[in-house]
Amino acid sequence: MQRIRLRYTKRGRLRFTSHRDFQRAFERALRRAEVPMAYSAGFTPHPKVSYANAAPTGTGSEAEFLEIALTAPRDPEQLRALLDASMPTGLDIVEAVEARTSGLADRLTASVWELRLDGVHPEEARRAADAFKAAETVEVQRQAKNGVRTFDARAAVVSLEIPELTETHSSRADRPTDQPCAILRLVVRHVTPAVRPDDVLSGLRAVADLAPPVPAAVTRLAQGLFDEETGTVTDPLAPDREAAEALSTAEPTAAATAPA
Repeated sequence: MQRIRLRYTKRGRLRFTSHRDFQRAFERALRRAEVPMAYSAGFTPHPKVSYANAAPTGTGSEAEFLEIALTAPRDPEQLRALLDASMPTGLDIVEAVEARTSGLADRLTASVWELRLDGVHPEEARRAADAFKAAETVEVQRQAKNGVRTFDARAAVVSLEIPELTETHSSRADRPTDQPCAILRLVVRHVTPAVRPDDVLSGLRAVADLAPPVPAAVTRLAQGLFDEETGTVTDPLAPDREAAEALSTAEPTAAATAPA
């Protein structure tokens, strides 16, 4: 059985699709592309697809991940192209690697988010970010199934910065040119309970009375293993690519040294 790991995006209007909507679209794409899927056992077999830490509905993402199991081997790049052609524009399959290591979900320990705050001046956002970072705890509330839940949104936030406009994901064409616009770059650990970008916005409102006039446009730029030394979020598919490269290098060497 071959396992393939995929990175996909949620862009533009497709950011408003729910995770269930994506699952339906992806399973249709698997059928259109005639992918030799492995299925679960039991009375209602399902294709073996493992989703990892999906972004909330309404947020864009450049770094969503899933893994599929196949009954016959396929070239990852050819499979990616077939699946991408069968998906709606905006739900794009952008990378595929063969799974050669274990624990993809264990390597998703943090996310990098970009928050676009239309109608907010960058200096106002910087003051609010400084107040948030200076606080020891920032309690926020969220409606849960069992009622309103109160938790600390500060501890999970590794960094909260105002990047230069040249470093942002949001293009200038996406923003009003006659109004101020602040961009926040946020690195958040994946903890329990999960701290989401809207929780951080609630925290900014609590500590600095920052209230954007329109809802923030939120995009996940990356997710992966948080490197404590560098403070960066690493690519979770890198170990699989490195293992594949090591194998491809070792095979010619083994063939050259094999007895005639």
